[in-house]
Amino acid sequence: MKKMTLLIVLTLIVGTMMAHEKKKAPTEEGFVFTTVKANPITSVKNQANSGTCWDYSGLGFLESELLRMGKPAYDLSEMFIVDHEYQEKAIKYVRMHGKLNFGPGGEFWDVFDIIKKDGIVPASIMEGLDYGDTLNNHGELDATTLAYVNAIIANPNKHLSTAWFNGFKGILTAYLGAIPDTFIYKGVRYTPKSFAASLGLNMDDYVSITSFTHHPFYHPFALEIEDNWRWAKSYNVPLDSLMATIDYAINHGYTVGWAADVSERGFTRQGIGIVPDVNPNVCPAGTDEAKWIGMTPKERANLVYTITKPVPEKVITQAMRQKAFDNYETTDDHGMQIFGIAKDQNGNKYYMVKNSWGTQNKYKGIWYVSEAYVRYKTIDIAINKAAVPEPIRQKLGF
Repeated sequence: MKKMTLLIVLTLIVGTMMAHEKKKAPTEEGFVFTTVKANPITSVKNQANSGTCWDYSGLGFLESELLRMGKPAYDLSEMFIVDHEYQEKAIKYVRMHGKLNFGPGGEFWDVFDIIKKDGIVPASIMEGLDYGDTLNNHGELDATTLAYVNAIIANPNKHLSTAWFNGFKGILTAYLGAIPDTFIYKGVRYTPKSFAASLGLNMDDYVSITSFTHHPFYHPFALEIEDNWRWAKSYNVPLDSLMATIDYAINHGYTVGWAADVSERGFTRQGIGIVPDVNPNVCPAGTDEAKWIGMTPKERANLVYTITKPVPEKVITQAMRQKAFDNYETTDDHGMQIFGIAKDQNGNKYYMVKNSWGTQNKYKGIWYVSEAYVRYKTIDIAINKAAVPEPIRQKLGF
């Protein structure tokens, strides 16, 4: 009996020790971010099945500008902008005999230009969902409008009729609803232009800045990307100046519209954007970096999809950035909003980015994008002139 009792006691002790050790077993830490600076943003939206990221990010950027100015949070109508965008694009597409990109894509400047000319309305006044869905679903709209303008360009009457543009606007109205001439918002009657004026935003305060070597620095040029159908110009600066401008803006209370390539494997759908160095030159034995060595190129490439914690990243130069753009490796994919700076547990710098893909990802619609990724994959930024460092502003002639 005593032996049995002793055996039971020893079994319990060993079991307790094993359970304790199991609890103490190290777990993979993953990404741990600490916010350094975060400026106010409005709620994360969902562009859903529409190619309107430029619109959501452009308006999100302006909504943050209003917050910075001490005004209440506004939710501005993306579909008001989309309607006007399609109208202007259709006119230019027909005038160019179809030799122009016609689709849902656009640029930040489209938002600014439309507000300057046509005004804006709150999202509650024009939701743009007159086709039976609760979220954007523009597949039919995009296909129908493209087919229509192509039919006009085919010129079946041997001349353009006076009805074609009204017919085009009729399609937009059927899907997005009528653009209001006047509306009441919080007890006040506005027109789109008077509402825009009430916000106190000056569209001339905003510029686009980029960094490429196939044009001279400190001069504007029209970015050669398909969605720049308006041929709007961006100011060209060296890469280090572009990054210094982003940092200066964030640290002084401004946010930044960010157009970038998000097709890279390092831009995950769970809120991380990095440029992993899958072929590092230095690899001390026993380090985490060593895990990247001894694999086939395919194995290293596939590992990018499963990154769950900080890894070594490439050092991005101006030449690397230019080569990727020239070779179609960096393309104009997506518009977002940079609103903050954070660091991971190793002290690496990241930018906090508001996306328009809803709140289903790990960080509720926010992405943490490394400094290397922003250096490498930025197409251009939209920014308030006042958020540009003075020495750069002087060189640009603001």
